Amino acid sequence: MADEQQLELKNHGGKKKLIIIVAAVLVLALAGGGAWFFMSSGAKKGGHDGQSEEELAAAKLAKETRYVVMPRPFVFNVPGNPKDRMVQIKMALLVRGPKNEELAKLHAPLIEGALLKVVTTYTADELLTSAGKERLRAEALKTMQGVMTEVSNEPVIEQLLFTGFVMQ
Repeated sequence: MADEQQLELKNHGGKKKLIIIVAAVLVLALAGGGAWFFMSSGAKKGGHDGQSEEELAAAKLAKETRYVVMPRPFVFNVPGNPKDRMVQIKMALLVRGPKNEELAKLHAPLIEGALLKVVTTYTADELLTSAGKERLRAEALKTMQGVMTEVSNEPVIEQLLFTGFVMQ
């Protein structure tokens, strides 16, 4: 008789544990479903500051990195101490989005003209050092951005990259 009472007690404790586990699983499932519902409905309504999916796609495209390789190498002479030197620079422009890419391609002659204004102020001795090349790049970028701002009301060019630099 004592054995039967112990068995009955054990069975009642197991049922309680099972009920508690099932209830906990249901609560977690409902909480997860509710969280998913609120997150997914927020994205459909424009979850990022009230923007629609089309606006988000356009903003992402506008921030897309693009490289515009200048169509031909830039060749010019610079004065040197014993003799003048010829310099050839191949360059690419880093821009953001297709709009700025098209503007950079359209105004390539204007960009080259801005670079010519800057490089004529340098000597061969200055361009032989990496510090001189970096200073040229930074000054040329600033000048190019200024010229593009005059034309299109925005700097357009984010970075100027020298992809080839030869001096003879």
